[in-house]
Amino acid sequence: MKNLLTIHPTAKDFHDMWKRACDTAAKCIAEAKEYDKKRWDKTHMEPEFKEGDQVLVSTLNFKNLKGPKKMRDSFVGPFTIIKLVGKNAVEVKLTEEFSRKHPVFPVSLVKPYFQTEEGKFPSKKKSHTPPEIVKVEDFPGPVS
Repeated sequence: MKNLLTIHPTAKDFHDMWKRACDTAAKCIAEAKEYDKKRWDKTHMEPEFKEGDQVLVSTLNFKNLKGPKKMRDSFVGPFTIIKLVGKNAVEVKLTEEFSRKHPVFPVSLVKPYFQTEEGKFPSKKKSHTPPEIVKVEDFPGPVS
């Protein structure tokens, strides 16, 4: 028995053109993925956190901090890492002030805390010192 279904030559040409376009698109996507992976692997470094490290946590997603957003600290802490949750998250021991927050943060919102040395920045004041009290009697009176 003969094949009863025949395909019009224009439809066949369209099918072939569509197949070539799909193959070309798949090849371009594969090349782009390979290029992106190569660029990512060239500069990306896995986070090197371990239990017991001191870290600062970003306040980017903290909604209930006081004061205007631009006056708030970008990072708060330091907090101690309790454990690593997978390779992209850490659980930290939060202080009483942040006790209502969830203690697990992605490593993208955490950065290592480095304590500065005492003599490294001598002009930086540790705390605000109260002004000197000066008696009024020490100043000469108005000139007449």
